Amino acid sequence: MAARETNRWIPDLPGLSSHRLPDQLRPDLRLVFVGTAASTRSAELGHYYAHPGNRFWRAIHEAGITPRRYHPGEFASLIELGIGFTDLSKTGAGMDHQIATETIDLPGFRAKIEKYRPRTIAFTSKKAASLFYGRPSRVIALGRQKRDECPVEVFVLPSPSGAASGHWTLEPWRELAAWIKS
Repeated sequence: MAARETNRWIPDLPGLSSHRLPDQLRPDLRLVFVGTAASTRSAELGHYYAHPGNRFWRAIHEAGITPRRYHPGEFASLIELGIGFTDLSKTGAGMDHQIATETIDLPGFRAKIEKYRPRTIAFTSKKAASLFYGRPSRVIALGRQKRDECPVEVFVLPSPSGAASGHWTLEPWRELAAWIKS
């Protein structure tokens, strides 16, 4: 419990490798979803957005990003739709506030973006975007971001986590769907 008191995730969950979820990346994807780190449930199962209370899979279908509602275990098949996945921390697991700062690998993330050059990246929480931009979450707007030094288009989405339900809206997800279809 001391790990929770200091807002750090528990370093090793039994039976898990050091990389909680594999990247799903290849050159020229139309969209890459970027989280802070795997949730504990996702790390246990090896699937992105695996907690039953997470709205991710429902949101991407309802917004029109995918033609049907996929399930967490099908995440790898979305690469055929031009959709990939990664996280800023590939070794941390837990809720955003539990991820140890030293596990966030911004240089590694930026190298992936340079290497694979997706058309668009979408942060699935303001926290992930905050870490990327080096600004507090409260000053980051949802939706498409102003173009800066990043070589790709950037969207910030409200967290689909059930723990963030007070801030939930589907509108930025719909804006993203319209953008990637244009």
